[in-house]
Amino acid sequence: MVNNIIKFKGIKFYNTNFNEIFKKIKRGGYLVAPAASALCDIDKNQRYYQSLLDSDVAILDSGFFCILLRIFKGKKVKKFSGYLFLKTLLNQEFANNIKFLNIDPNQEESKTNHLYLKKKNLKNIKSYVAPKYLKNFHDKKLINIIKKFKPNYILINIGGGTQEILAQLIVKKLKFKTSIICTGAAIAFLTKKQAPINDMIDKFYLGWMLRIMYNPKKSFFRTIRSLLLVRFFLKM
Repeated sequence: MVNNIIKFKGIKFYNTNFNEIFKKIKRGGYLVAPAASALCDIDKNQRYYQSLLDSDVAILDSGFFCILLRIFKGKKVKKFSGYLFLKTLLNQEFANNIKFLNIDPNQEESKTNHLYLKKKNLKNIKSYVAPKYLKNFHDKKLINIIKKFKPNYILINIGGGTQEILAQLIVKKLKFKTSIICTGAAIAFLTKKQAPINDMIDKFYLGWMLRIMYNPKKSFFRTIRSLLLVRFFLKM
């Protein structure tokens, strides 16, 4: 496994298959899948950067990041998006006593995500609609729910840059092991609430294009901003 770890600014990215990643994260801790546009912020947002450093598993969600690793570092890596990880995870067969907790951005998506997990034959599901986390991530209500429910898996379906800090806080507050999956909007691709990304689009690094087509106002500038990631490699 050590040979399959790619280090970038101290963050450990796992360049391996689902089974190896799943084997590690199911022991507890949290998994992150930072997009290129989010990685651009690590020199300005220390709290977010530290949450990536403290993560138990980081996966190679960004195709652009994978290309930059190949060009500047000579490392041939395989993209493994949050979308693909979550899809594969939810296709596993789980025993009826395995508990899932969804942390969602709003009530509408909470209902949609809950129904989606039900369709995946998951029996023990609880949902929580997150407040707007600004600087204060100390969500006592959420922590109490987690302590009482004791989920095996927590799916954080809120925005990047926030979910990772929340996951870091949750881990520090608990005395039992749980596996936290920070894949943000990935579940919205599965439920079709966002751009209908599929395996082919994901494989050929075209998710950015589809997102621009479906939400140009938001996704275009996010994609352009991702180009700033190059500056980290120019300094290395």
